[in-house]
Amino acid sequence: MNYKPFVTGGCVDFDKYRVYPKSVRTLDGATFFMADAGDADVLVCVGKSEMPGKTRCGVTVSPCDHAAAEFLRRTFPFTAPVPVLSSPRTVGVGDRLGIAGPGHIRVFEKYDALPVLCQQSIRELNLTHRTYEDVLDASTFAVYREGFERGFGADGDHLKKPEDVAYALSLGFTMITLDCSEHIRGDGGSTACPECEARYLGKTFDVGEGQSVTFTADELAKIVYIYGEAIDFAVSIWDQFFASGENRADFEISIDETATPTTPLQHFFVANELTRRGVKIATMAPRFCGEFQKGVDYMGDLAQFEREMHIHAQIARHFGYKISVHSGSDKFSVFPCVGRETRGVFHVKTAGTNWLEAMRVVAEHDPALYREIHRFALASFDEARAYYHVTTDLTKIPDVDTLSDAELPALFTQNDARQLIHITYGLILSDERFHDRLYAFWRAHAEEYAAAVASHIGRHLALLGVAER
Repeated sequence: MNYKPFVTGGCVDFDKYRVYPKSVRTLDGATFFMADAGDADVLVCVGKSEMPGKTRCGVTVSPCDHAAAEFLRRTFPFTAPVPVLSSPRTVGVGDRLGIAGPGHIRVFEKYDALPVLCQQSIRELNLTHRTYEDVLDASTFAVYREGFERGFGADGDHLKKPEDVAYALSLGFTMITLDCSEHIRGDGGSTACPECEARYLGKTFDVGEGQSVTFTADELAKIVYIYGEAIDFAVSIWDQFFASGENRADFEISIDETATPTTPLQHFFVANELTRRGVKIATMAPRFCGEFQKGVDYMGDLAQFEREMHIHAQIARHFGYKISVHSGSDKFSVFPCVGRETRGVFHVKTAGTNWLEAMRVVAEHDPALYREIHRFALASFDEARAYYHVTTDLTKIPDVDTLSDAELPALFTQNDARQLIHITYGLILSDERFHDRLYAFWRAHAEEYAAAVASHIGRHLALLGVAER
């Protein structure tokens, strides 16, 4: 980090403060900035202000806590999230640690896409012992520190309960991803629906670009069985929180957390029913063919994926929303297709890959600590896999006791080792042996981590075909 010295008169010793140069701003005769005070960052105001903190000799110093973040959002509006999904290209970059913001911002200063910097599910909050306040505040401080004024979103990700939606919206989150998985039935049943038969049977639906869809009676009954309750659930959430127009947050429908892929015909039915019932969505996340497992590249038939993505993208354009690709971390082989078939209009979500980059930096710079955590992850794997669908084969992971220190970072190029560390993050961070040591390490190696995140997420955007600004 290139720090900027801050010199002023008076009785406050500024030698201990290393100022982040992009954070220096003046307002109403006062100067504000963020600084590295050693063990933690602080927010400083020189001059008269209502900023919270301790004041001495006309200088107020505040820890970077919730009160300071709220002050920043009131005083400097660019530090508060805004709806961004109307922008053609948006990328969610979930930050489970609360420290990836500077690296993420470097990416979006370079590429023509907008970020959703806050993106966490309730499950992730529980596993990391954080709150949505923590998530939002971390992004606010990163945005202020880096002087990022392009705008960013905040996503209450994979929410399943009305009370969780209300919680996220009450804090100013600007996107809600509604996870409908608990209301989606598996294959094998059918539901008679005379009203649906009247609307769909014997008709051809033009989705443009020479593509049309038709329904048989059997197909329709199966689709109603699978998605009928999920559609009702989505409509109920829309009516409760969005229909009045008072809430400006973007609304995403997730139907991807299921075992069975969403066919283009099913996609059309869900979209058509939501539209018919007045629901206006910014994005939809189908369950694509193949495997979108955590932290590794796409597993499946690329040719089939391209054929189906072509139609999924057409359907999304027909209804006026964007395709959303979930578990998008490291899906490098499908990114060119996603960018091409969506014509550069998409939302892609990444999250765990930022944690993996953090752990790769540990492996590079503190091999002893990494070895300790790796062994713990192996012992904890069975407990962690209850939260995720992965096909990890632990027998394929090299024994860390046989590897030299220089060989440890290469574990992060091996799928099974990546998934081992990926899904055990909650248990690792919850263990008192590791939490404080890891955060102290990452603070000491903040520049290495920011550079790693920027390079890795930048690769995602480049393969998606996003142009540099």
